[in-house]
Amino acid sequence: MSEIRQAFEHPEARALATSDAAPLDRISLRDHVVDVEIGAFQAERGVRQRVSFNIVVELTPVTGPIDDDVDRILSYDRLTEAIHTELAAERLNLLETLAERIAERILTEPRAFRVFVRVEKLDRGPGALGVEIVRSADQIGRAVAMDAPVPHPLIVHLGPEALASAQLTAWIDALEADPRPVILTVGLPGGDWPKAAHKAAQRRIDLLAMEQNAWVLAGRDARCVVRATRTELDWAMKHDQISVWAPSKMVLDAVHGPKGGIGEMVAWLAQELSATKVVSLGPLEIEGVEIRDPDADVELS
Repeated sequence: MSEIRQAFEHPEARALATSDAAPLDRISLRDHVVDVEIGAFQAERGVRQRVSFNIVVELTPVTGPIDDDVDRILSYDRLTEAIHTELAAERLNLLETLAERIAERILTEPRAFRVFVRVEKLDRGPGALGVEIVRSADQIGRAVAMDAPVPHPLIVHLGPEALASAQLTAWIDALEADPRPVILTVGLPGGDWPKAAHKAAQRRIDLLAMEQNAWVLAGRDARCVVRATRTELDWAMKHDQISVWAPSKMVLDAVHGPKGGIGEMVAWLAQELSATKVVSLGPLEIEGVEIRDPDADVELS
């Protein structure tokens, strides 16, 4: 590919053409368009214009098998998050500054090795006007990790009484209206479930039984979406969606995870996610939990 042709290719083609003898995996974001106020000219102040983003990230190889595990890859959401976090930080005059900051943010991700960022204004003329930069991890060695604002969720445990309560829908209405991100937890279902002689096997069976209970709740109210990974929970919190925690994956994958029952698991989740409060609709034996009567009038604070 000639250098002239390269200059007008998509960043993905540019990444491919400039790769070395040891090709790297890549993820890409194409034609992501955002309405934003940006620009150095007076005519660009106080008005919004369409800006297009194209990003390609080259990744260092993952250690061990991915095992279809979303928490072991660089999520596409981290690319869009880098864009929107930098746009929200302050009003900028230059696309060059915006592209540089997005590249630096992405390169703080553990597997990000090199990033191609193209940013273009779509409304300043008959064509697209923009910049493209290429940055690598060694060029951004001075950068410190720049995490997006961390949401602090409200964790609400629904005991058997809450799941059977006529007030359940009213509670979910109130939680949906609450400005805090909400994660629901449930315990073991009522009735019998399989028993195993081996402790580790029973642990897995119990976790799966809790997840079945979570799916029962999701089937009763479409606003309650079952989520099993930290990546999914983070995404839902940032998009104001209610999650029902399916604990198996996070609990079993954790090096220092909870070993006890649902109370210990809820406390562990609250610590992992820096929860602002834990509320239980029904009994739950953990320190600092706020116990509520699931059949009482709904009131959140």
